Amino acid sequence: MGVPPGRPFSFPWKISIYPSAPPDSLPVKREDIMITISGEGLTLADIVAVSQGAEVRLSADPAVLARVEASQARIEAAVAGGEQVYGVTTLYGGMADQYVPVERMVELQHIALWHHKTATGPRLPEADVRAAMLLRVNSLMKGYSGVRLELIQRYVSFLNAGVTPHAYQRGSIGASGDLVPLSYIGASVIGLDPAFLVDWNGETLDCHTALSRLGLAPLTLRPKEGLAMNNGTTASTGVAANAMGRGVTVFALSMAVQAMLAEALLATNQSFHPTIQAIKPHPGQIFVGSLFRDLLEGSQLIRSEAAGARGHRQGKLIQDRYSLRCLPQYTGPIADMLAVAARQITTEANSANDNPLVDPDTGEVYHTGNFLAQYTGVACDTLRAQLAMLLKHLDVQIAMLVTPEFNNGLPPSLVGNTGHGLNMGLKSLQLTCNSVAPLVQFYGRSMVDLYPSHAEQFNQNINSQAMNAANLAREAVEASEHFLAAALVFAVQAVELRAQTVRPGYDASDLLSHRNAALYRAARTAALGAPDPERPMLWDDTEGFIQPKVEGILSDLRTGQAIRDAIGPTLADVEAFLAA
Repeated sequence: MGVPPGRPFSFPWKISIYPSAPPDSLPVKREDIMITISGEGLTLADIVAVSQGAEVRLSADPAVLARVEASQARIEAAVAGGEQVYGVTTLYGGMADQYVPVERMVELQHIALWHHKTATGPRLPEADVRAAMLLRVNSLMKGYSGVRLELIQRYVSFLNAGVTPHAYQRGSIGASGDLVPLSYIGASVIGLDPAFLVDWNGETLDCHTALSRLGLAPLTLRPKEGLAMNNGTTASTGVAANAMGRGVTVFALSMAVQAMLAEALLATNQSFHPTIQAIKPHPGQIFVGSLFRDLLEGSQLIRSEAAGARGHRQGKLIQDRYSLRCLPQYTGPIADMLAVAARQITTEANSANDNPLVDPDTGEVYHTGNFLAQYTGVACDTLRAQLAMLLKHLDVQIAMLVTPEFNNGLPPSLVGNTGHGLNMGLKSLQLTCNSVAPLVQFYGRSMVDLYPSHAEQFNQNINSQAMNAANLAREAVEASEHFLAAALVFAVQAVELRAQTVRPGYDASDLLSHRNAALYRAARTAALGAPDPERPMLWDDTEGFIQPKVEGILSDLRTGQAIRDAIGPTLADVEAFLAA
């Protein structure tokens, strides 16, 4: 098959840069946030907001729209002029030596999506599908992909109406882009076939029914458009962006929890002195030292080693054990590595990543490898590894907290009523933590270096495994959130028991640092109710299960606002460091 050089051809359709359905005519889940998509400048916060239902709109900048139109016109000109362009005048991958006649070029684009309806296994969460759609739009809006604005607008219509295509976690090796999940999404937004399904307002519909309700008809693709829809890194990167967004909150909360544990253990603030960090000036270590000085500001429990202060206690270690004393040196590298991973994900989210790419300024057509999601895969491997390191540190601190030899006067396993005789406190909850932390360590193993691929006639003979890496990152974040919810139960119980040793009453609000007092009250309320000066969170073991206390904190962390508000200043500090 082939296209005779120079064969004239004109398309039987009219080009329009205007969308067939304006986004403001569609219902949206939220009206408080509007994200403008131009191909540039999307942040992690933007991606997370859209994944949770925020409204989007395409940029109205004439320069942006002109680039989209120019690249699409260049593809039409190439076909009309008989030029050879991969995936337009040829088949795909290892079959790219086989040429396609002009009259079958549109059919080829539909086959590009149809061919990849191969996935089985667990569905991608709605939030991750929305992120994938957003990033596909952002990539296409850069103007290097040769597609119509009308096609891009289809994704916007789905996003703003809350229509979520069914896509799956398995099937992408992150080599020629995330072909399988992006094909499911792309086929749904154009209405390729009713076999492609969507969710809308709690109902599962075929894509034709969804389009009809939106007032849209199935869309016939033009040359290059099918390939532009499925040949990119935006599915794995959408999953990665959501995981990183949650991971940032996990890191910020873990810093606050560790500061509260330091208060419960009567740690010294000398470990965070600026001079110590300045003479080992890694950015992460400097940041963590500064953050902990802020986190512990105003604490009545932290020991001061400043001149004239009575910090060291006779008969006790002159310095804290490593998990407290080395906190900046241990968690500083975690902060540094998370910053690298966040930057990689954000850069990938703002890239043109399909093949071929069309320069709208020069008309040059590039056959490229931007679809390889190695940066996304490496970033997700990094995120998972750093979460494992984080929980390792917290797990050690919890072990000190429940052991009388190391906890400076607290009861074993943080028993509330020690006079009962049969109470065992949080002994079993520590086992839960001991089960979750190794799981996150297992998730922390690298993915991108596994299984060289011989896929697709050896064309995709190297791969990133980015989708697997990203899905594992989601799992690691969810397990880490569970761990932190349990860690907060330990922290709340510990500071309440400590408060009673300092003065009568278990409410620790007046003894904690300014920031930690807010987190303590939020976590205590989520677990059981407001602090009670007469009783700690757990008094007698049989008065209630520990499970709902953990679940209450976990629920607020994932879907509530109290804990997030309480760590707001700390989260802002972390986000600023990661974005610097």
